[in-house]
Amino acid sequence: MKTQKGFTLIELMIVVAIIGILAAVAIPAYSDYLKRSKVAEGIGLLGGLKTPAEEWWGSKNTWPTVVSLGSKDNGKYTTGIVKTTAGQGYQATFKDTSITGTLMLTYDSTKKVWTCTHQSMNVAYLPTACK
Repeated sequence: MKTQKGFTLIELMIVVAIIGILAAVAIPAYSDYLKRSKVAEGIGLLGGLKTPAEEWWGSKNTWPTVVSLGSKDNGKYTTGIVKTTAGQGYQATFKDTSITGTLMLTYDSTKKVWTCTHQSMNVAYLPTACK
């Protein structure tokens, strides 16, 4: 009697189908993960402005620009961080065209609290505090 060596064609096709199903699930999840990490860069850059901006405002009674604070105004995935038009806060825009909208960090001087908000961004990419 001959013994069988190797895999049959059916067994190989089943393995290929399983790998295809796993890839179909993993690729979109990885894409979303990359977008969330790009947004996290903007949040980190905005967060680094909190203390210097509060100190500047407390001593000079004006709201500083990013340049006057000497902070980074862009990153690898962030196009620019600028002072908001409303005054007490900053906003970040992103280089990736799939991440539309702006992320904003505003300061409430009466409550002495920073608030993270967004404008026209996909909430799936934002941390819980900014949704």
